Amino acid sequence: MLVTGGAGYIGSHTVKELLRAGYRVTVLDNLSKGHRTAVRGAAFIRAELAEKKFLSELLQAQKIGAVMHFAASSLVGESVENPAAYYRNNVVNGLALLEAVRKAGVPYFVFSSTAAVYGEPRTVPIPENHPALPTSPYGATKLAMEEALAWYSRAYGLKYISLRYFNAAGADPEGELGEDHDPETHLIPLVLKAALGQLPAVRVFGNDYPTPDGTCVRDYIHVTDLARAHVLALAALAAGKEPAVYNLGGGNGHSVLEVIETARRVTGSRLPVIFTARRPGDPAVLVASAEKIKRELGWQPQFTDLPTIIETAWRWHRENPRGYPRD
Repeated sequence: MLVTGGAGYIGSHTVKELLRAGYRVTVLDNLSKGHRTAVRGAAFIRAELAEKKFLSELLQAQKIGAVMHFAASSLVGESVENPAAYYRNNVVNGLALLEAVRKAGVPYFVFSSTAAVYGEPRTVPIPENHPALPTSPYGATKLAMEEALAWYSRAYGLKYISLRYFNAAGADPEGELGEDHDPETHLIPLVLKAALGQLPAVRVFGNDYPTPDGTCVRDYIHVTDLARAHVLALAALAAGKEPAVYNLGGGNGHSVLEVIETARRVTGSRLPVIFTARRPGDPAVLVASAEKIKRELGWQPQFTDLPTIIETAWRWHRENPRGYPRD
């Protein structure tokens, strides 16, 4: 296995599950967002996806049989402000990886995609056949890679599964791994930083959305459940599964204020709130229908309720208040 971006939040949790399942894993990461200390038990190579010759040689020399691709830029607001960076990293570098995969004859590819490909939902919960009309360059670049995968599959026989995440959250239940971004933009770790006294308040971007309390509604999925879905996807491809796209979510929506109130109960902290303007590109509601992956691959999430998700994250943040050691 080659796991690109395997030192990041979702990638590192997935590497842990792959190792648990008996796979031999090599992680490739440039550590621009990930952490070397989050890679435990796998081989590690620090490199850039743009190094095309190196990628091709690596895939062939290590006889890589499958690739999981997590290495991408992933902030909606940042993508609106700097679309060039997102097209360069998510599309140009993603295509460099696909070309290396094609030349090396790697048969299986699992792609880290996003619910941002849907844009503003027309139906909730969102099924996989919902129109893909992204409202941000982040969503558009992920959709471009999905389309490339479909064409590579038709032309070259590449077998792939694309997993469209909703909001990954929580931390490794065993406490080894957690969420540590710099800068941090995800709601739950920001709330927990405020609970630790590292932030004076929780900023809420917009309270005038067409939702019950005016704040955005999102579908939170525990990162370990998400990681296990990747292992199932790989096994399905190896067993002959045809290329497919699946949503990964809990099927329940929680507003920003609901998350904050749940975190107050879990942490015992007051958590003051400051309302600010909306972020560009943020849809009002994103909630998944994950029935397809449950039906076809037998995926059954274990950590489904919001208090449990926040409790696992809170445990890691309390034990690692400064996050991972800086590389």
